[in-house]
Amino acid sequence: MANLFAIHSVGSSLAIFLKNTYPETLRTQHSCDFRLISSSELAQMEDSDSTMLSLFLHRVTLNEHLRHERQLNNTRYRAPPLSLDLHFLMTVWAQSSLTEQLVLAWAMRQLHLHQVLDLSSLSPEGGWGQAEQVQLIPTDLSTDEIMRIWDALKPTYRLSVSYVARVVQIEADDVEEFRPVVATRIGIGDRMEVAR
Repeated sequence: MANLFAIHSVGSSLAIFLKNTYPETLRTQHSCDFRLISSSELAQMEDSDSTMLSLFLHRVTLNEHLRHERQLNNTRYRAPPLSLDLHFLMTVWAQSSLTEQLVLAWAMRQLHLHQVLDLSSLSPEGGWGQAEQVQLIPTDLSTDEIMRIWDALKPTYRLSVSYVARVVQIEADDVEEFRPVVATRIGIGDRMEVAR
């Protein structure tokens, strides 16, 4: 089960995956950097002249299917893992429409062909387990949602698409708890003594 670095691990692993698979044929004519960026870095993007594909985590939500999961039959009480969905905005920053659209089309095709991040592609900082996987799902944002996101950000609107990375499960710490009550013993002698 992943640790507290899992959220960052997913975004940085995604950026590294795209960077490492960007083909040489495109790299020579349309060089591009791939980065996970914060909201403060996003505010500075408009001034940049270099071509970049950015991944911006704009929202984190509890996974609706696993939010109430409980683990039974534990000798120690263990809270269920925190199950999260990570909402990324993938944006291309380029000076020409050709480069902008070409890089975005290539990245979307890559994520269409490789929809799962597993232990081999997730960075070790997240403390991922052998069987853990994170699925990448394209999402359709309404025009209103897109405009609300970009209105809240400093740069003006740029061509972008949204993806959800699910499910990121962050392990909870062990919590000691009183031993469960298995049976209650009431003896007849106890009743007779009360009656006297």
